[in-house]
Amino acid sequence: MNNPAPLPLLPYCPASLAAQLLTGRHRILLYGEAGIGKSTLTAELAQKFAESSLTCFCLSADPGSPGFGLPGTVSLGQWQESGWQVLAFEALCTLDAGRFRLPLLSAVHRLIQKTPPGLLLIDAPGVVRGVAGAELLTGMVELLEIDTVLMLTRQSKPFPLMKELSSLGVPILQVHAHPEACRPGQKARAHRRTRQWQAYLADSHQLTFRLADLRLIGAPPPIDVPDAWAGRQCAFIAEGPTASLGEIVSLQAGMLQLRLPMAAATTETLLMRDAVSNKSGLLVSAAPFASGNLQFMPPPDAMPYPTPDYAGGPRPAVKLRGMYATMINGVFGDPLLHLRLHQQQRSLLFDLGDSGRLPTRIAHQVSDVCISHAHIDHIGGFLWLLRSRLGDFPSCRIFGPPGLIGHIEGMIAGVLWDRIGDAGPRFEVAEIHGDRLRRARLQAGCRDAVELPEIRLTGGLIVDDPQFSVRTISLDHHTPVQAYAFESKAKFNVDNSVLKALGLTAGPWLNELKRLVGSGDRRAMIRLPDNSLREAGEVGERLLTVTPGEKLVYATDLADTAANRAALTALAHKADLLFCESAFLEADSEQARRTGHLTASACGEIATEADVKQLVPFHFSRRYETRPEAVYREIAAVCSRVVMPPIK
Repeated sequence: MNNPAPLPLLPYCPASLAAQLLTGRHRILLYGEAGIGKSTLTAELAQKFAESSLTCFCLSADPGSPGFGLPGTVSLGQWQESGWQVLAFEALCTLDAGRFRLPLLSAVHRLIQKTPPGLLLIDAPGVVRGVAGAELLTGMVELLEIDTVLMLTRQSKPFPLMKELSSLGVPILQVHAHPEACRPGQKARAHRRTRQWQAYLADSHQLTFRLADLRLIGAPPPIDVPDAWAGRQCAFIAEGPTASLGEIVSLQAGMLQLRLPMAAATTETLLMRDAVSNKSGLLVSAAPFASGNLQFMPPPDAMPYPTPDYAGGPRPAVKLRGMYATMINGVFGDPLLHLRLHQQQRSLLFDLGDSGRLPTRIAHQVSDVCISHAHIDHIGGFLWLLRSRLGDFPSCRIFGPPGLIGHIEGMIAGVLWDRIGDAGPRFEVAEIHGDRLRRARLQAGCRDAVELPEIRLTGGLIVDDPQFSVRTISLDHHTPVQAYAFESKAKFNVDNSVLKALGLTAGPWLNELKRLVGSGDRRAMIRLPDNSLREAGEVGERLLTVTPGEKLVYATDLADTAANRAALTALAHKADLLFCESAFLEADSEQARRTGHLTASACGEIATEADVKQLVPFHFSRRYETRPEAVYREIAAVCSRVVMPPIK
């Protein structure tokens, strides 16, 4: 593919640019990195247009560093002698144009419907790299029907989205950055936007609302973590448009206290995302809830054996409500994720790399093993599992891609089993062939595998246990590989105070109520202790509280293709934890492409697109063994949800 011809770099001269832009052009997009002078040039162009008696409007579309209007919003303004006068605004409640680019594009599109005829300048966010930059650029040009892109750049730095720009079919003017332009530091930007925000709230009062009366949209924090609500920017929405903008003071006992401008309108719909006034009073982006440093360790009986030769780098160990998940060999070692279910003495393994650090007792409690593919670093630990399960243990299920039965059968057949009698370890091996499972029963000491009936799959569901389910998808690594999603099921708890108030006694009927509600059969009739019949849904609404299930996704060894991205994004959508490989840095992307692996950036982009709560990267190439922080930092540049060890 030919590179686009280089454009002439025009000097920074507002008068000359204004003269060129006046010729039949009505919608002009100013695009460039943060701190390059877009807002300054926008105002200077508007001044030149005003001198020619032309009415000029502007869309300030950078919620983090707006040229005018309020942080956390996009605004429509008209140029007056004193500067921009805001005509309308749309709340985003975020400062992160890259992460929330779709809501930003929607808000800008709504504002443009309110724009009177005349020249319109669009001051774009400074997101000019990666998927976020490309999507923002394309979306703005197409949605806003841009006539000309005015691209600010520096002579010493090539513009990263030139190919995307050239493919859009609109005229491009490449302009040198403002002579005094420099990218402001994070603290300087935070202090500037904080002054704007505090000035807006200077004349405000406090109002209290019942949280149950509000319809929450956007990305609110969990209701059971009230500390995460204080300081959040919020907006009342009236069927699309913004009614008012304010800040949360506190959430206590289901009551939400807000600071709002005097006479501000309120509605039933409250928008929240991640803009927050932190404990220092600065308006910043809150870290996605539950992300942060590795801070949980598994219980002692699930800890891997300490070994003097350990060289796996950071060893992720995270905790959810119903489970512990530990990457046994660290981010550089063989993939082996140990998932320990609380209070069940039961474990699942995802991949079977080097297993020498796992206690033997864990092998006795493994009920299911999910293999991504049969390369030795993902299946070589099977011999540990085989040896550890000698004795009277139930059959262990093993899932994986086509060919797995032969691989397991071959490893068992490679050992002489002349003295074990009927104590040979038993396995039920299932190969995933699209929408069906091909299965076989294998037992050490028995000559032949026993073929089992095939099972038809629906939606990739391979395990449907009363406590959890496991789904799978097939991906491409220049060989078929499987990714897996583990989901614990919702738990129902009885509110004993309500039970007592209704004059009912506990008994087996409560288990039946939980079963019916959990299965969705809410209209089924249930007999109460007083012998009356009631609908399960009606009784459940009054008696039961629900603890939602949790979702963990495991994916490794996949090529960075559009099909792989789409499939994994769908599987990991809204996951609590995504364990995803991050094999190479972007500088080694050719090696990643050749070997069918993800780069750190690709890993982060998939997690962001899937809107996971936490991303735990692993399977780093050992070429980065002395500098793992480079991998984490490259992921963090495109994904704020990455779980990171302390980095010096």
